Amino acid sequence: MEQVFRDDAYARSCEATVTFVDERGIQLDRTVFYPTGGGQPGDIGSLKTADGITISIVNSMKGDGPDGVLHVPADDAPSLSPGTQVTAEIDWDRRHRLMRMHTCMHLLSAIVPFPVTGGQVGDEKGRLDFDISEASLDKEEITVALNRLIDEDHPVVSEWITDEELDAQPDLVKTMAVKPPRGSGRVRLIRIEGQDLQPCGGTHVQRTGEIGRVQVDKIQSKGKQNRRVSLSFA
Repeated sequence: MEQVFRDDAYARSCEATVTFVDERGIQLDRTVFYPTGGGQPGDIGSLKTADGITISIVNSMKGDGPDGVLHVPADDAPSLSPGTQVTAEIDWDRRHRLMRMHTCMHLLSAIVPFPVTGGQVGDEKGRLDFDISEASLDKEEITVALNRLIDEDHPVVSEWITDEELDAQPDLVKTMAVKPPRGSGRVRLIRIEGQDLQPCGGTHVQRTGEIGRVQVDKIQSKGKQNRRVSLSFA
């Protein structure tokens, strides 16, 4: 299955063919819908047929195989049959907010240089949990540092390395709980020029300036060695 969003996170729609349908959802031969994973929610949107039928998609999930994506229709959506030609279209405004926040999470992990134990990307808010025992964090200092990196408008690019190359560079993996997406023999890296480099299968903006202003809302203790940093768009 062709995952259009891997090469072009700005693609809002694509033409596709239904390959199969079951109780879990609809799979296509290609899609712009990002499936839930790596702390980023799945895309929502619609599938439209040439004869005017619209199927609302309320979630996207990983399907069969390393590249499969299941499009979950609304309960009252019309049914589709394999072979049907559709236009797959995401809710772009929501996706773009998720792209901005996900990229900001990468900047946060560069500013707070501790292992990441968990996280969640939202379209208005986001959070990362860090494995920190003694260190104290200041939300005002982190807010200033984040907005400085955003204002510097660093390029954000993707690169690919093999599974073997990643195994030889374990320090690239910052997340303790979430493993890099594997299965195809290669892993995608997201590089924020001069600031951060780590494996990630999510969608991102092209430059940090596109993120916009953010603020750290709170820093919480989540266990003996966990500190949660929560932020939102300002």
